[in-house]
Amino acid sequence: MVKKVKKIKEPAVAIKFPANILEPIGNFLRQEIAKLSRRQKEIKEVDPFSDPQRLNDNAASDAEALEQVGHEQAVAMKEQVGRRLIQLKKALTRIRVGKYGICEKCKKMIDTDRLMVMPEATLCADCAKISQQ
Repeated sequence: MVKKVKKIKEPAVAIKFPANILEPIGNFLRQEIAKLSRRQKEIKEVDPFSDPQRLNDNAASDAEALEQVGHEQAVAMKEQVGRRLIQLKKALTRIRVGKYGICEKCKKMIDTDRLMVMPEATLCADCAKISQQ
């Protein structure tokens, strides 16, 4: 017995945002990427473990504990900024290839209000709700 596989139908006409809308979004994304790249460098500089003199320092255990906490905070912030950078770069790529604003799952247009709040969104609100469950 052969089972039929249901295919998701692609829209007959390619859905695409007009260039006059995409240009300011692309500019915003590039600005955010630059801002977050600078923030990543700042976080690295603030990380107590990045100080080469730290290894030569025979600090008290409480000072070492403070350094450890500072390092953990820096790592967490760096990871968060890194994830956001990846999302923004992915959104910029989606603009370039003509897939920006199209839900990756259902292939429908993502609501513009959602994109205004979260320009890196790759899922429509309905698909995002389903994926969070």
